[in-house]
Amino acid sequence: MKWKLICAPALLVLTSAAHGQSSVTLYGVLDSGFLYQNANAGNFRSKVNLGHVYEFKDGGVYSSSWGMTGVEDIGGGYKVNFKLQGTFNSATGGLRVADTPTATAIFNQQTSVGVSGPFGRVDIGRQIVPTIYAMADTDARNAQYFGSILTAYLGMNQAAGWTALSSDIPLGALYEDNAIVYHSPQLYGASFALEYSLGGVPGHFQGGTRESIALKYSNYGLNLAAVYYSGHDTSPYTTTSTGAVVTTPATGQSNNRFLYLGAMYTFDGVSVSTSYSIGRNPANSGRTNIEMISVGLRYQFNPFLRVSSGFYYLKDRNVSANLSNEFAIGAEYSLSKSTLAYANVGYVDNKGAMSQTIEYGAPVPEGRSAVAAMIGIRHSF
Repeated sequence: MKWKLICAPALLVLTSAAHGQSSVTLYGVLDSGFLYQNANAGNFRSKVNLGHVYEFKDGGVYSSSWGMTGVEDIGGGYKVNFKLQGTFNSATGGLRVADTPTATAIFNQQTSVGVSGPFGRVDIGRQIVPTIYAMADTDARNAQYFGSILTAYLGMNQAAGWTALSSDIPLGALYEDNAIVYHSPQLYGASFALEYSLGGVPGHFQGGTRESIALKYSNYGLNLAAVYYSGHDTSPYTTTSTGAVVTTPATGQSNNRFLYLGAMYTFDGVSVSTSYSIGRNPANSGRTNIEMISVGLRYQFNPFLRVSSGFYYLKDRNVSANLSNEFAIGAEYSLSKSTLAYANVGYVDNKGAMSQTIEYGAPVPEGRSAVAAMIGIRHSF
């Protein structure tokens, strides 16, 4: 018996060595601040101006989140990876929405497992789509929650009918369920990502499927990105006048197409960005055909302080009266490696049926202009 007890630890060590080294990391971010906005609709489904709002708000830079990631070295340059990541509201402690209307999820952003090696990386499961990373890399505002390419992109989706009942949107995607994503190695600064999301609809092979390709280049201070996204029966959820959720059966029709071209150049601490996007519903182009143009400027004063600004223009190509212009400027100061203080100011001018927001989660009434300001702090662990 003593011999068995003595040998057991040695056997465990040998077993661990045979299966390679592994690690698991728990991480998270708290991002909170104070927001003032002079016109607010209360929620994304409302078009009525409820007046000004002053609130404690989550997500001035990005949403508060937490998760865990792990990697196991299986030898020969290959690794098995997993990632679980979810967002929450730091003001209330509540979880964020999932793809199902009104439902929440612990890990609403990523639940993936995959393999990486000399060939690149393959991940399967719910994931943040490659589109978002490509947009952030070519936006001087880094696709933040306050006045950026992200809020303009969500403005496109609001114009296409998104009501924020779920994370499933009618143009492009923020996250994908049932996704297979391949990331290539970088070669002389160039790389690409391929995504395919299975629909799982009985009787309709293409029903609910999505596919995309993101091409990226990053070298000599220049970032370039091109994205093509196509979806079949995506964002099937709509609401009636009473707020009831209606689910449209998936048939495989092509109803979601998004194209993005972006560039950013950095020199001597100065970054200049621009992009062009167009989102369409090929099955009903008379209903959804929206374009977006952006320009941005950022300056890194020193390792601790940077200021960035952006201008975002939306146009409904079917209805000329539907236009939106947004301008935002913000400053970020690193108090430490883990803590960031920030201040943002933005203005949006919506015309017609447009309702582009300044700060994500603070809806602007349809056809109204608004001014917003936010100060906050972001701490990572």
